[in-house]
Amino acid sequence: MTTHQPDPVVFGEHALSIEQIVALSQRRAPAQLQDDAAYREKIAKGARFLDSLLDREGEIYGITTGYGDSCVVAVPLHQVEALPRHLFTFHGCGLGKLLDAPSTRAVLASRLQSLCHGVSGVRVELLERLQAFLEHDILPLIPEEGSVGASGDLTPLSYVAATLTGQRDVLYKGERRSSAEVHAELGWTPLTLRPKEALALMNGTAVMTALACLAYSRADYLLKLATRITALNVVALEGNPEHFDERLFAAKPHPGQTQVAAWLREDLAINAPTAPLHRLQDRYSLRCAPHVLGVLADSLGLLRQFIETELNSANDNPLIDAEAERVLHGGHFYGGHIAFAMDSLKNLVGNVADLLDRQLALLVDVRYNHGLPSNLSGAPAETAMINHGFKAVQIGASAWTAEALKNTMPASVFSRSTECHNQDKVSMGTIAARDALRSLELAEQVAAATLLAANQGVWLRQQAGKNDIPAPLLSMREQLASDFPPVIEDRALEAELRLCLTRIREQHWSLYA
Repeated sequence: MTTHQPDPVVFGEHALSIEQIVALSQRRAPAQLQDDAAYREKIAKGARFLDSLLDREGEIYGITTGYGDSCVVAVPLHQVEALPRHLFTFHGCGLGKLLDAPSTRAVLASRLQSLCHGVSGVRVELLERLQAFLEHDILPLIPEEGSVGASGDLTPLSYVAATLTGQRDVLYKGERRSSAEVHAELGWTPLTLRPKEALALMNGTAVMTALACLAYSRADYLLKLATRITALNVVALEGNPEHFDERLFAAKPHPGQTQVAAWLREDLAINAPTAPLHRLQDRYSLRCAPHVLGVLADSLGLLRQFIETELNSANDNPLIDAEAERVLHGGHFYGGHIAFAMDSLKNLVGNVADLLDRQLALLVDVRYNHGLPSNLSGAPAETAMINHGFKAVQIGASAWTAEALKNTMPASVFSRSTECHNQDKVSMGTIAARDALRSLELAEQVAAATLLAANQGVWLRQQAGKNDIPAPLLSMREQLASDFPPVIEDRALEAELRLCLTRIREQHWSLYA
């Protein structure tokens, strides 16, 4: 029996997708470097041009000058070789938690893709070593805090530059090891970075872009999961499926909103109510679910454009045009597009959390749940008075939602003037991306709580004799049943909530074509 080998992700002249970066981050695809002679010559030509400028004693920012505000400080040629080492050394001041393994792989991939444009003045050997780090899963230990997102992700990316030279620590085979030890174990010689290479590695948007790729993938899945949860709740709350009629959405045809309504029709598998309605119009968290989720659905295309354009760009400074023999000084390290995308995503995801939280509030409340037991408890009458079902889960979901909503404050408007007012307008893109991942974490927690509650609500309807559960939702119930049995007598649900979160982050359930 042959097993299918995943297609490699090839770094070179061709654009990469968010999905390819995510696949690399999860070790679901190998990384390869474009290796034809013409491409290798294109990369080498930029490095040779820089060497020729040094031979002519040309002035090049960050090579024969200091960095940032120190660009007016000339560096004599005999110190040029030492300058890159100083750059990654003095930036070794990151704090906070370390990026996890998937995020770090995405950072390596994002930086490699930028350098592969051939306008950064780096050697082929540097690209090969970055690819080898991905291939052998050698992960620099990168503190996540310390970047203002303009002049690039300097401090976090200094940990990539340093580990390529055998300095600082890496995660290798599940252990924290010194980079020098891992190089020796593999028989590699640590790189000595050429004059532009530390700057090329550090002066870009790789960290924020990597995190944005991961955030996008999670948000895309959350959209579909929230739609499925809504469908389960329409059944659990005996809602009105006519709210998702195709004719309604033809009259207000936002494409993403229309898609969510179509998914709900598919899940509910009915075109008209099969039982008398409790309310002619359901409360907004059911009736307007396509309108809430549709904003995220309609925004994903724009967010993808911003993220993938940044991913597939040369975003360091200066850029090297070897063909025209020019050094181009600019500001491509500025992460404004990623900052906007991630600040927007925080808002979108916060609204998804709020929608699901409101649905959960309806489920547990006998005033609004149309005959379900208080707090969705499945306890028999003789113990009903001491059982509280999902009461605390709903309180938890409210707390997680509140934090997600608080987190919608945009990071990008908190620009700070730094580095002697050289970096006097910065993007805060990396903080925005980290915030977006935190918002997703919280929203996924709300989704886990509401999914388990919705599952309980549908089970309770089945116990009461409702046997016309639409096939897509019945299939979902069956998939959930082995891991999440009904709550009859009270039990601590933390372990099940954590398992549900794991399933969500693995994108375990197939949701819509």
